[in-house]
Amino acid sequence: MYRHQLWRKKEKDKSIDGHKLKVFTKFHGGEGTRVPRVGGLIVWMVPLLVATIFYLLSLINGGLLSELNFIHRSQTWLPLFALVAAALLGLADDLLQIRGQGKYIGGGLKLSWRIAIVGLIGLIGGWWFYAKLGVTTIGIPGFGALSVGWWLIPIFIITMIATYSGSIIDGLDGLAGGTFAVIFSAFAVISLFNLQYQLAAFCLVVVGATLAFLWFNIPPARFYLGETGVMGLCAALTVITFFTDSLIVLPVIGFLLFLESGSVILQLSYKKFKKRKLFLAAPIHHHFEAKGWPHYKVTMRFWIIGAVMALIGVAIRLLA
Repeated sequence: MYRHQLWRKKEKDKSIDGHKLKVFTKFHGGEGTRVPRVGGLIVWMVPLLVATIFYLLSLINGGLLSELNFIHRSQTWLPLFALVAAALLGLADDLLQIRGQGKYIGGGLKLSWRIAIVGLIGLIGGWWFYAKLGVTTIGIPGFGALSVGWWLIPIFIITMIATYSGSIIDGLDGLAGGTFAVIFSAFAVISLFNLQYQLAAFCLVVVGATLAFLWFNIPPARFYLGETGVMGLCAALTVITFFTDSLIVLPVIGFLLFLESGSVILQLSYKKFKKRKLFLAAPIHHHFEAKGWPHYKVTMRFWIIGAVMALIGVAIRLLA
């Protein structure tokens, strides 16, 4: 990554509403100009490689090798496809940003184009669940299954986009890696309780790959997730959510993702109607930086909050 200088050549200095990023540049101005932004290759290439190796070994010999194979048509084909397909699309955007190409601030695809791509992935996934897997209900903890029929498809699309909007959490060294590791660990537990062993194995392989990424992403970061990482992880997370029938607890387990995106929405809305900021900076992790918290304190405290919320979400899903 360093040999080929896979970092953004044009630094981002404006927010999505066109205003100068005064607080952000104060704390992070210029720091990412020589740090590769495609570290997310690890979080999807490792699961793909591990899955392929164990699948091929299972063809050679049965027994234990067959048991280690977690490639399963009814459980892991779709989340693995979503992980890799979305990651490849994200990689294309990363390469545009690295070359400084595109109309987006700093290079790359415009936000509207990226949301459209994520929405298209959601459309394919939602259609597959509805038409191929026959899923027409959403589980409500404590109440049972709610029939939604074909509305499952737009619900899937909205969930995919909402989850991806939380990808802005990839803004501090170590923050996104630790957050996604906790979230996928939580869904591994839910999968185990659902007797979806192959899906649980897939989740844990993603956790392992994310921790390997995190080893080099803690301060000072040697590389960032980039779009190839966040797009792949968010797409896979959405698919796993529907496979485990855990849509209602996703905002709890993935609390930090929705907190981050929600803070940006609130900030933009407040500036539009009140003509002033609600937070010192958005996403909210930059607000705490602006208040004087060291970046490592923000990261570790967010990890704690994410872990607690994930435990609560798992408890709701399994006990309600």
